[in-house]
Amino acid sequence: MHHSSREGRLGAALVEAADTLSETFDTVTYLRRLSDHCVALLDASAAGIMLIESGETVSFGVSSRRQELALELLEVQHRGGPCLESYGSGEPVPPVAIRAAHASSRWPDFTERALRYDIGSTFAVPLRRNGTPLGALNVFVPGPAHPSPAPPRSPADETGLLLAQTLADAAALGLANHRVFTQYRTLTGQLQEALSSRVRIEQAKGMLAERRRTGMDEAFIALRQYARSHRLPIDEVATDVIAGTEDASELGRERPGPA
Repeated sequence: MHHSSREGRLGAALVEAADTLSETFDTVTYLRRLSDHCVALLDASAAGIMLIESGETVSFGVSSRRQELALELLEVQHRGGPCLESYGSGEPVPPVAIRAAHASSRWPDFTERALRYDIGSTFAVPLRRNGTPLGALNVFVPGPAHPSPAPPRSPADETGLLLAQTLADAAALGLANHRVFTQYRTLTGQLQEALSSRVRIEQAKGMLAERRRTGMDEAFIALRQYARSHRLPIDEVATDVIAGTEDASELGRERPGPA
């Protein structure tokens, strides 16, 4: 039953990780949900995900369980920690005993803060997509630390790393897909606006040509000259013409000069 429950939770986590193609997508909520799944799957104290771009942290997402702990242990890593190490190397940081790491001055700020929260060990795995690092997932494990600075890795450690890396890979894929989705939505909006603008300009040209009893080319020149002289976008002038505002009426009486 335990394995079935864990497998079901992992399946649910992977489905959530893939569900990013939505206009209501929120990065922090997304990362929190995946961190919650990680905590439940690994029976950890807390977990958090750090997103990094060009060496700068851009977002945190931490588990609901012991949220303050997770957020503080991510924030304190600006001078070094498992997240930054995993992000920099692109490789997992296997379980590290906090007391042993502190005694060897590995990540001193991070380990000092972790000891205050009675964290026994920690590990991190990278978020990466097509070789590009996006951040790291950090897991905080309760219990006494190993007495040795380099304890042998157990099957449980290997399983934990594998599960965490699976979630991190799914998250990286979901985030990359959302980024592409957002870019295409933005491009689609820009193309639609450009098309709508062109339609408005053509409509204004026709109205102005009819009003002035002139050709379409001459009407367009008048639109353009008016826009330049008043330092306005030509689309805004076209909208004025269509709406029949006072400025548009004045434009209709202008004589176009050289193009």
